[in-house]
Amino acid sequence: MGVVDDMDKNREDPLPGEAKSILQSLASSWDDIIDSNALQVIPLKGAFTNKVYQIKWPTRIGEPSRKVLVRIYGEGVDIFFDRNDEIQTFEFISKQGQGPRLLGRFPSGRIEEFIHARTLSAPDFRNPEISALIAAKLKEFHDLDMPGSKNVILWDRMKNWLSAAKHLSTPEEANSFCLDTMDEEISDLEKKLSGNDQHIGFCHNDLQYGNIMIEEKTMSVTIIDYEYTSYNPVAYDIANHFCEMAADYHTETPHIMDFDKYPGLEERKRFVHIYLSSSGGHPSELEVERLVQDIEKYGLASHLVWGLWGIISGHVNKIDFDYMEYARQRFRQYWLMKPSLLGSSAVQPP
Repeated sequence: MGVVDDMDKNREDPLPGEAKSILQSLASSWDDIIDSNALQVIPLKGAFTNKVYQIKWPTRIGEPSRKVLVRIYGEGVDIFFDRNDEIQTFEFISKQGQGPRLLGRFPSGRIEEFIHARTLSAPDFRNPEISALIAAKLKEFHDLDMPGSKNVILWDRMKNWLSAAKHLSTPEEANSFCLDTMDEEISDLEKKLSGNDQHIGFCHNDLQYGNIMIEEKTMSVTIIDYEYTSYNPVAYDIANHFCEMAADYHTETPHIMDFDKYPGLEERKRFVHIYLSSSGGHPSELEVERLVQDIEKYGLASHLVWGLWGIISGHVNKIDFDYMEYARQRFRQYWLMKPSLLGSSAVQPP
């Protein structure tokens, strides 16, 4: 999961030497900076995978301050994705004008262009104007022709994460999360949701509010953080976005989700209609209805994916976040919603 913007000044020096060398080289190439060594390091809180810092330099009077973003990779999280694949994705998307530019790389992280826009907050997701912008931008993102394999990765990712979760969990944890029966759940879900008539696109797979930025003068949105990107059914990506409307990572209990905030039917239909219309299409009511139904079912897959992510993160990530309780909530919602969405009567509580 990505970054939620918060401006807290950091008094310690968290940057590795390799990063400092790149930053000094960048600053030296800009003639408006007073002192390339006088950088200010500001942590951006709310990152669940990496540590992220805004870097600022003092500039000459009348000049806007220079800023870049430094991302320090989290320890143990390479289990979730391939960093080389992520960098290739980052560079490709940047060339398409869809995100920040890559300014430098070092062994434990990278330096990115700082986007002069604000990160969205949880209430922004319920703003109809902003939601419409997200729907249109997401369609544009899904239509990117990413080089490489176009195969759906969702189901293999779930199976791989399940294997990792089983390996890391204690017997008590495995029992409480019903991990021994999860293979069957994933296979059953794949069988019921997969089909030849699904639209497959290049998906973000982590479209929470901290991964979307808005430039309010132009009202343009930018999707950032591409660690989990892959080709998948677009219904899954939208389902994941809808599930994120139940989250608010800026509370005293950021791991708690409130599924009463999940968007209602009319809100979901409006989003889907804008999504399907944004590239010049004229979707029928039937097309909208069908995608809405597919999205609801793929919400189950989202719950399992992030439930497994929570279990693994609870063992490998040191960021202050109650990953295990987050996982319990996602699994609980899976078992709660499965009977009505898939017609299954066997509800198995976690």
